[in-house]
Amino acid sequence: MGIFSRLSDIVNSNLNAILARAEDPEKLIRLVIQEMEDTLVEVRSAAVRGIAERKELERRVETLKREAEEWNRKAELALTRGREDLARGALLAKTRAGEAAAEAERHLAQVVEVLTRQNDDIGKLQAKLNDAKTRQRALIARHTTAASRLKLRRTLYNERITDAFARFEQVERALDEAEGKVEAFEIGRPGQGAAGPTPGEEFAQWEADAKVQEELERMKARLGNRLPPAPMPAPAAAPPGIAPMAAPMAAKS
Repeated sequence: MGIFSRLSDIVNSNLNAILARAEDPEKLIRLVIQEMEDTLVEVRSAAVRGIAERKELERRVETLKREAEEWNRKAELALTRGREDLARGALLAKTRAGEAAAEAERHLAQVVEVLTRQNDDIGKLQAKLNDAKTRQRALIARHTTAASRLKLRRTLYNERITDAFARFEQVERALDEAEGKVEAFEIGRPGQGAAGPTPGEEFAQWEADAKVQEELERMKARLGNRLPPAPMPAPAAAPPGIAPMAAPMAAKS
């Protein structure tokens, strides 16, 4: 037995409630869509038969009406020729044709009413089917996203990955210990205690000295004559056994 027993069940169904009770909503929505599509095919086939019956009844009504009019014309003709008996027979045939036409019209009205209801039901069924397909796409997208997230979580929390990172940390600790041993061998050796400045430290000192010298020169240029005269450098002492040279001015005098 299907999910829906008849068309009205589908039209009046609550898709949210159906999916809420399902253990596997994605599987159920596929079954719902399949049954809706099958029902839609059946209803359309019934509508096609109804439309054909309506057209046939419309032709029959028109034929019976023309027949009734023809018998009426014949009854008038018989009276004009003095044949009242023939006129009575024609009028009886006209009555029968009129009654048949009226019966066909009643049947036609019933068929039109059924087709109208079928048309409304088909429209509602098509809307339900479109809604179900939209929900199916949403469920598939949610299922795909959830599966991707679950796969990612399993990868992140995989014990093998955790073990690999633990091994990396062990290797780093082993390298730290090896480097520490190398540095320990250098401790206490000559030249290790009071090592001179590194090249980087010497360059930094040179740059600092150059900046101080530039600032000193700018300050001297700004002060100008306000600076005291620079002291004369003392004459160098003569080596033993050599008389000091006389100043040039004294020699001229």
